[in-house]
Amino acid sequence: MTDHTTEHEVADFDAFFAEHAEPRFGAVLRLYRREYVLPTSLPLLFTLQMERVKDSDNPDDIRRLLSSLFGPAALDEWAEHGMTDRQLGVVLVWAAANAREPGCLSMRAAAELYDEREAEREGDEGKAPRPTPATIRAASGKQS
Repeated sequence: MTDHTTEHEVADFDAFFAEHAEPRFGAVLRLYRREYVLPTSLPLLFTLQMERVKDSDNPDDIRRLLSSLFGPAALDEWAEHGMTDRQLGVVLVWAAANAREPGCLSMRAAAELYDEREAEREGDEGKAPRPTPATIRAASGKQS
């Protein structure tokens, strides 16, 4: 058996990523008297789960998606405080944008963006649409 490490250079991504480390924490949001610190880029788990459940309205899918950004109990805590579907959507639009570039989107702009996208999605029927991973992905600027 041949020892590959002596014949070929090892691609050491541990060392490479350590040399090019990005700050791990960025924008902070306060919601229901609790502060959440966003990562400086969307976690891989968030991105993968968003693809898997992109059109789901299942609360368990949304809960798993949110846990990678806000912790496993966030959705239940927010629901206990009476958060509406629209409020959740606005928070997610804001968080997805500000995780990548803190300060790039205000809360008011996030609300307007959410409302515009939901109006387009619902065909201006005036319904109060529910945020889905697809809505979140659209707000983050990620293309499917």
